[in-house]
Amino acid sequence: MSNALESLKQYTTVVSDSGDFESIAAYKPQDATTNPSLILAAVKEEKYAKMIAPAVEYAKQQGGSKEEVLDCAVDRLIVSFGEEILKIIPGRVSTEVEAHMSFNKELTVKKALKLIAMYEAQGISKDRVLIKIASTWEGIQAARELESKHGVHCNLTLLFSMCQAVACAEAGVTLISPFVGRILDWFKKNKPDDNYDGANDPGVKSVRQIYQYYKQHGYNTIVMGASFRNTSEIIELAGCDYLTIAPKLLEALKGDSQTLERKLSPELAKGAEALEKVSYIEDEPKFRWALLEDAMAFEKLHEGIRKFAEDAVTLKSILAKYL
Repeated sequence: MSNALESLKQYTTVVSDSGDFESIAAYKPQDATTNPSLILAAVKEEKYAKMIAPAVEYAKQQGGSKEEVLDCAVDRLIVSFGEEILKIIPGRVSTEVEAHMSFNKELTVKKALKLIAMYEAQGISKDRVLIKIASTWEGIQAARELESKHGVHCNLTLLFSMCQAVACAEAGVTLISPFVGRILDWFKKNKPDDNYDGANDPGVKSVRQIYQYYKQHGYNTIVMGASFRNTSEIIELAGCDYLTIAPKLLEALKGDSQTLERKLSPELAKGAEALEKVSYIEDEPKFRWALLEDAMAFEKLHEGIRKFAEDAVTLKSILAKYL
């Protein structure tokens, strides 16, 4: 193989974690993921700011109160980003439901269906879109309904614990995004004296355990490691179903001449120590208690929701100037 990125692609579906069309095109990923923070960063660049005015004009034509027009403009903008990305990649794009809906199943389902309808109005099949939802109890239940009743594929994000992963698999979601780097961040802050190099990285360990559990118990939900801090984390997860990687780390892998060893595979997972099968999907108190007991997962989930919500508010404030 010419470089580590090409080597990785032998074992793993590589996904671009970016709202920047140029960087997505440069690395030829299968899929791409977006979120409010990535889109906010993109629209601050002149080459993407031009997408704002058409989104606002579209929203004005739909009518409604100022707040309704603003919400519609944001939806149209993120779908426009998705449309442009889908012109570049052969696979699917992830489009996120607003973070402030993370604790409301009904609103999440309604927003997801609206986003899918906007894509379909542009001639884009729902099969090319993953609706991205935070892995709260309500978010997982919303995804369960979207998958089973509406055939809408979901990407459950901000996932930090086994209880979240198990409930997502039981809900039949298409894909989960366990966050590697943010787990490492928490451990470095709270337990700074431990060794977190290579396979000792707690985020890497979390994804390995989830992958192993899914393969041992026959779940079809795709495991997509996300939120990487360094290429070492990526290298340790070579063989994971999917990995979504930021352009900076994609470039680092492209410039690395090593051939990667496959670290994860269904065969290795099935041959590893058996993980006991558990269940959460029908037991809300059990799920909430398991999440609460995991201080890292509880804190990082809610911190992530707050940050995405803040960036969504900032994005709205930018669009509001065009009304």
